[in-house]
Amino acid sequence: MWVQPKDHQIVGNYLATIRRQAGVTQDELAAQLGKPQSFVSAYESGQRRVDILELMIILKALGADPKTTLAALIDHGGVHLKASKLAVFNKSDQTDDDG
Repeated sequence: MWVQPKDHQIVGNYLATIRRQAGVTQDELAAQLGKPQSFVSAYESGQRRVDILELMIILKALGADPKTTLAALIDHGGVHLKASKLAVFNKSDQTDDDG
């Protein structure tokens, strides 16, 4: 299973919600990011993908916590993430190759 268009819409909708809750317009956020308003509109509508580095910059501009945001997306069921697929991010599940 690969990333579906609806997954991009879920992420975009969630980012739009965070932006609105922060009381920021698309124009204001775009200016903070040094991007045109169409950039914000495109990812909020799911027409454009946001990579992890862009996501971090967007969240920082909105004053949002990345851990909280990712947890909310996972809990929502977006991007088909399940706890078993995230186990590699849990340090207790990783082995120490150095010793």
